[in-house]
Amino acid sequence: MIDLHSHILPGIDDGSKSLEMSLAMARIAVDDGITLMACTPHIYPGLYMNDTDGITAARDQLQTALDEHGIALKLTTGADVHLVPGLLERMRAGDVPCLHNTRYLLLEPSHHVAPPRFAESVFQLVAAGYVPVITHPERLTWVEDNFQVFVDLTRQGAWMQVTAGALTGLFGPRAKYWGERFIGEGLTHILATDAHSSGRRVPVMSEARVIAQRLLGKDEAALLVEGRQTALLDDLPPSKVAPLPARKASKGWWKGLF
Repeated sequence: MIDLHSHILPGIDDGSKSLEMSLAMARIAVDDGITLMACTPHIYPGLYMNDTDGITAARDQLQTALDEHGIALKLTTGADVHLVPGLLERMRAGDVPCLHNTRYLLLEPSHHVAPPRFAESVFQLVAAGYVPVITHPERLTWVEDNFQVFVDLTRQGAWMQVTAGALTGLFGPRAKYWGERFIGEGLTHILATDAHSSGRRVPVMSEARVIAQRLLGKDEAALLVEGRQTALLDDLPPSKVAPLPARKASKGWWKGLF
């Protein structure tokens, strides 16, 4: 499996606090069957002032440590990028890294408030030739009133990434419901761990893969944890990547859950 969203780099955001924790996270990932992980710390001006050069240097240092400790995990780079003014210009200047130097970018919306002109801003990135991969839509507090926005963005060329732990209940019943709905309705391109530690938010994907297989079958579950990731790393255009399964809108069975 391939994990394209993690906060495994030590000491540069709210993820791993130390090299020891990063090594422990890497061991957990390998034990779970993850072979490659993208190091994607937050980039949020004024709070997490990371950039391409710093992330690359930190990745190189951690990869050296993994190799020295015999941990068979390969690392690549990216960032969990917040949608802020000037983002497109910083991307074009090379200050903000896409995943594995491809056209694909992890894009993190605000958790608690729908960003103004969110859909328009995402589409501007698509129009500029990038593929925004919107992180953990199932955990956003405003998804209930804006679900159709994510449906529309998917049709317009954005990708959706659901957190593995949301499917297993780590973030509570609400996130589990929305995660299963994004998966079940064929609106999810990839799963990722969004791992932050070796304790609660660990880099584990296998349990979520089982749930996805139950919802959509073995072949689509494999695409969610490895197939589309491989295509992304090869920088294939979305038209050359395995398409999402035909959307099956929910029939209303969820309405009694909340």
